[in-house]
Amino acid sequence: MNLTSKTAVIASLLFAVVCGSATAQTAEPEKEKVMKEGQVNEQSLIEALTPPVRTRSWRPGVAAAGTAGAAAPATAKASILVTFVTGKADLTADAKKALDVLAGAMKSEKLASVKFTIEGHADPRGSEELNLKLSQARAESVRDYLTASHGMAADRVNAVGKGSSALMKPSEPAAPENRRVTIVAQQKE
Repeated sequence: MNLTSKTAVIASLLFAVVCGSATAQTAEPEKEKVMKEGQVNEQSLIEALTPPVRTRSWRPGVAAAGTAGAAAPATAKASILVTFVTGKADLTADAKKALDVLAGAMKSEKLASVKFTIEGHADPRGSEELNLKLSQARAESVRDYLTASHGMAADRVNAVGKGSSALMKPSEPAAPENRRVTIVAQQKE
């Protein structure tokens, strides 16, 4: 094999590796799962809420850091089925138990440098405006419980109502998974 042939073979192999990596990175993400209140444990929450580590690496089709604006901070999330009194933002006893476990995970050493957004979700029953207000009130209820009962710093926990805009089970509007709280973890900047 002459030098030109060897160069062509190496270039082909390199191209295959790069294309294979790009294909693997664009695979669809795993479908989000909702932890029911009795399934919530500190270790699984720590694992789910640990944002991925950002590395500096070249990927085809992706601009180098700093060339096209700052990259978005790394995030991770976990959805917990937190129950409320029907039509209200009052936490049930089971919800408080699940949030006690969540607070332990949020206070862990591994998540010490992480900020959290509590996203409240509602099912589509009721008006869009009502669902948005209710989901916001529920997210705030969770945030308030974490800060008041567990001493979480208020600047680490934000509350956002999503209404019924992100149904987990659109084919089952009344499904409990549609009335959930999602905790989004984001590295502090």
